[in-house]
Amino acid sequence: MFVFGDSLTDNGNNNFLDSLAKSDYYPYGIDFFQGPTGRFSNGQTIIDAMCDVLGLKYLPAHASPGLNGSKLLGGCNYASAAGGILDISGMYLGERYSLKQQVLNFEQNLNEIKAFLGLRKFLLAGVGPLGCIPNQRASSMGPPDRCVDQVNQVVGYFNSGLRSLVEQLNTNHPGSIFLYGNTYDALGDMLNNPAKYGLTVIDRGCCGIGRNQGQITCLPLAVPCLEREKYIFWDAYHPTQAVNMMLAKRAYDGLPSDIYPINLRQLAQL
Repeated sequence: MFVFGDSLTDNGNNNFLDSLAKSDYYPYGIDFFQGPTGRFSNGQTIIDAMCDVLGLKYLPAHASPGLNGSKLLGGCNYASAAGGILDISGMYLGERYSLKQQVLNFEQNLNEIKAFLGLRKFLLAGVGPLGCIPNQRASSMGPPDRCVDQVNQVVGYFNSGLRSLVEQLNTNHPGSIFLYGNTYDALGDMLNNPAKYGLTVIDRGCCGIGRNQGQITCLPLAVPCLEREKYIFWDAYHPTQAVNMMLAKRAYDGLPSDIYPINLRQLAQL
């Protein structure tokens, strides 16, 4: 598995960069067996959870010292907190790997291992309801106790285009298969029906400061909430380990409404 993304999937690459977007300190990793690693969660990221359901070893971060050759055959994580589709995304936070740079990093590694790999299975995850994260709820851009609808509308336009792109890629590349992960609706269901998932707190972070515990994100040595498994959001921006695990299981066994055109279990059998 080779992973590209931002802080939702970064597992330590920004530890090696001059960046404000870091999470290599307590209480990040409070529920992770290795402690704080640079993951923006109290425990597993969704990539870790996917590795579990697929029976894979956890992926090394691309920036890890000495990562080359045979160590790359099991996969690699290129994600970088504050990185984005645009090169300028997150620039105010310092160094980060944009999506373009992540792909360039992958291409460099690919030259070492391409003889061993047949890359033809791809998952493109949609963007979740960003208007509902604690940071946006705390912004006062929407009604009290409501998500920010205009932000979610923009996300909806992007996701619609991404799903269309997946259909186009499947048509144009019959030797490969591309999946669309409907993160928006999966998280939306948790927000609208939290009790179904054993969740009770949907509007504030487990670790953060200010309105909705989302105006300032989780700082070093902050005291997080105790019942983390009942929270959707760990900090001002990111889901808890509990939610990441549920999202991964939904991607693995989900219906086409969750992951299209097939799920991860079916993909792994191809």
